[in-house]
Amino acid sequence: MHLAEVCNRQYPTVPRIILWLMVELAIIGSDMQEVIGCAIAFNLLSVGRIPLWGGVLITIIDTFVFLFLDKYGLRKLEAFFGFLITIMAVSFGYEYVMVAPDQGEVLKGMFVPYCAGCGSPQLLQAVGIVGAVIMPHNIYLHSALVKSRQVDRGNKREVKEANKYFFIESAIALFVSFLINVFVVAVFAEAFYDKTNIQVNEKCNETGSPHTDLFPLNNETLEVDIYKGGVVLGCFFGPAALYIWAIGILAAGQSSTMTGTYSGQFVMEGFLNLRWSRFARVLLTRSIAITPTLLVAIFQDVHRLTGMNDFLNVLQSMQLPFALIPILTFTSLHSIMNDFANGLFWKIGGGVVILVVCAINTYFVVVYVTALNSVALYVLSALLSIAYLSFIGYLAWHCLIALGVPCPDLGSRVRNPPAVLIEEEPEFDT
Repeated sequence: MHLAEVCNRQYPTVPRIILWLMVELAIIGSDMQEVIGCAIAFNLLSVGRIPLWGGVLITIIDTFVFLFLDKYGLRKLEAFFGFLITIMAVSFGYEYVMVAPDQGEVLKGMFVPYCAGCGSPQLLQAVGIVGAVIMPHNIYLHSALVKSRQVDRGNKREVKEANKYFFIESAIALFVSFLINVFVVAVFAEAFYDKTNIQVNEKCNETGSPHTDLFPLNNETLEVDIYKGGVVLGCFFGPAALYIWAIGILAAGQSSTMTGTYSGQFVMEGFLNLRWSRFARVLLTRSIAITPTLLVAIFQDVHRLTGMNDFLNVLQSMQLPFALIPILTFTSLHSIMNDFANGLFWKIGGGVVILVVCAINTYFVVVYVTALNSVALYVLSALLSIAYLSFIGYLAWHCLIALGVPCPDLGSRVRNPPAVLIEEEPEFDT
């Protein structure tokens, strides 16, 4: 069973439905990011000839086209994923080499978390990076994809070997994701930091860029997003930098399309025991994700669209506990995992990671709510924040029970679930 199926079996009905809605919210947010990224990429690659709303419509179509790859087998689909990720790595790696940031400062920034003079806007971006690197629904997807591997699950030795390679596979995937995000963040930091609008305007005028009007003639600090970022790279490092940036964003968007689609499929099947066709599943989530994005693309400008992207990154981060807490809970239960249950090291390590993520999100929620000017928004946000933190507390309570911490068991179903036994095959000397 994968994670969503175990959650369906172990949690009571109401918490299970809430957890499913939270994961679906993360998937829809990811879909919206993919739509935004692809629309911006098409606009940049066409030098503005394809409007943002046109890019959104193209993205609707290509989603269904890529789904037909599934007809040729999962391995071919995985190869296509690998191709898209390679394009992302090469594209953003090229930008990194072109901009050439200080390598010592990059390494220091990886391991020493500090930000002199930072406030709430910088915190928003930092929290967003967490959600961009580790998307919560992909944790559900990873746990489901391993079921497609041919493993004799009645043989402990084979299961142990498979677990080792699944661990390596996930570690490589997360490392590549981390590396790509380092490339992007370092490029933004080195190329755009401490520049003013007038400086960029003059540089874009010199190179004949058609996007000069994006930068007003004032001495205010330059603010960039994934759209402006590509334009500035084109002004300072040549048109090739702009187009390669757009290709990287397009590859990232298409990759996100497929992962969101597949994770949505497994999450719906697992939590609700509802088996829709992938076409119906994509049609529903795409409609929910594309409608607000399309309206913004038609009636607003690109700045509103990219502003949504930053918010959606933060949304991904805030949904992380709804994947991390259940997976630590159920992998720590001997009655579910048998001999493969987490040891003390993984219990403590997983608990620390979850605690850090929850602390970051809690701090962000407090800062965000207290910064609101409207009383009505303040009350609404405060109520939503209390509900959010209360549900995380509920999941954490069950997790503590699974970890063996002495806690009162208030009707929990995770203490003594039905055991799933893995019989060990007898070994014979040859």
